Amino acid sequence: MSFRREAHVPRGGPDGGDGGRGGDVVFVCDQSLRDLHAFRRKVHYHASRGRHGEGALRHGAEGQSVTIRVPPGTEVRGADVGDLAGRRWELLSDGQRAVVARGGSGGRGNKRFANATRQAPRFAEKGLPGEEGELQLRLRLLADVGLVGLPNAGKSSLLGRLTRAAPKVADYPFTTLSPVLGVIEGDERQLVVADIPGLIEGASQGAGLGHDFLAHVERTRMLVHVLELAPELAGDERSDPLAKHATIERELAAHDERLARLPRVLALSKADLVTPERADEAVATWQRRLGPDVPVLATSSATGAGIGALQRLLLASVPPDNVARGGGEIGLEGVAATAGAPAPTRDISQLAEHMVFRPGDSGGAFLVERVGEGAFEVRGEGIERLIARHDVNNEDAMAYVEERLRKLGVLGALQDAGFAAGDDVRIAGIAFELDPGAPA
Repeated sequence: MSFRREAHVPRGGPDGGDGGRGGDVVFVCDQSLRDLHAFRRKVHYHASRGRHGEGALRHGAEGQSVTIRVPPGTEVRGADVGDLAGRRWELLSDGQRAVVARGGSGGRGNKRFANATRQAPRFAEKGLPGEEGELQLRLRLLADVGLVGLPNAGKSSLLGRLTRAAPKVADYPFTTLSPVLGVIEGDERQLVVADIPGLIEGASQGAGLGHDFLAHVERTRMLVHVLELAPELAGDERSDPLAKHATIERELAAHDERLARLPRVLALSKADLVTPERADEAVATWQRRLGPDVPVLATSSATGAGIGALQRLLLASVPPDNVARGGGEIGLEGVAATAGAPAPTRDISQLAEHMVFRPGDSGGAFLVERVGEGAFEVRGEGIERLIARHDVNNEDAMAYVEERLRKLGVLGALQDAGFAAGDDVRIAGIAFELDPGAPA
């Protein structure tokens, strides 16, 4: 609130400038990042506030927004409480941005309230607070192919043979404790392959690290089910390959039914432990069991047998990049992609780059309720925002607020509900004395 005061210029009039808007909190997808480890060191982020307006119609500067960079495949979800509750974003490609918390708007200076009948307004608006809340971040790898199977099935060894990755390999279960990525180099394309740590029975209900591991399978476009060809020769005499295969397939379907519709390949590992005749017989048996839609190959990471054939099969069979991944939404604002058997086929190149959906303006909606004898309460986002912007101890500001309430129809609604002069009315937790019958 300010008035122009200059020598020899009487009644200079109001000249208070507007306050600046607060900064936003923005997430940006950065393909150079690979994990969310940075959030272990820092968990609180806030943008700067806007500057106050000043005299001589000087408007305050806007607050500086804060940018938070996350790797591709990050899902950002609002916690159950707070301003961000129920909101969700997915950042999949480099450069995508999501404004997760918007800064509050600045208040208007007293110059804005000057008119023919109010030539010297002695009040100004307050700025509104920005959005705040807790966010949960979840990273799901953007791999083209996922290697799945029970512990000690030979997935890490297979990844090392298929790509130039160097995963940890040992002769005991659960050697791999976090997903490992590798790249298959083709003449015309590359494929990212993820070694998903060993799943166990009950993984879909969280057994072991089931939810953490299965989350990385959601975005793959093809699965390679790695199954030991002869587990009894590896010291597991009571193991049944058919039961092992059924366990993994059951856990995948229980976690997300879309995973059950992804195209797959069955890789019978450790073929060097049996004769070529037995390997060929096992391939034929599994091929008859699974049908023509699931290719079956016998592979050996020790000798390299079947590795080249598996590479060529994956390069030829994995859907192209412009087909939506099996994990669900695509794009910054969550454009739905329906997964169908055997893989999603919606061409995302035909979709708009950004599709933004915003709720309609409900700022004028309000509810008048009788809460007791001679007591009423008015609720509504726009009405509560109007009260928050003004100083309830300033008579000029309260006169303006009462004028606005009359124009918005609040006083008329109070009269219809039985309000009379002298009754109490509460708005945003503040008690007011209003006279609906007073002239406008």
